[in-house]
Amino acid sequence: MTFFEIFDEVKSTFMQADVSDFRGHLALQVNMTGEGEGRFYAELNDGKLSVEPYEYYDRDVIFTIDSKDFLKLVHGKLDPVFAFTVGKLKVDGDLGKALEIQKLIKK
Repeated sequence: MTFFEIFDEVKSTFMQADVSDFRGHLALQVNMTGEGEGRFYAELNDGKLSVEPYEYYDRDVIFTIDSKDFLKLVHGKLDPVFAFTVGKLKVDGDLGKALEIQKLIKK
């Protein structure tokens, strides 16, 4: 898969999440490695979600993960805490805010 194929799939999944009760601001950047390598961000701001295929410089947390593992994570087939624990997911930034990604992934 190309970066934009992965991005479109992830954006479609994220945009289905109900974030209407989220208050505050959270910016997550995802750096995917391997096939389909690239970067994108998801920003939550007072119940509104934006997902764009750019690097975001004012981010709260950066995830670095292989694109195949990230798709598994997005589709609920890989637990983010487990992925972090076994080293498949690297997190740079606020770990508490990093856990907010669970609101965006399929259960």
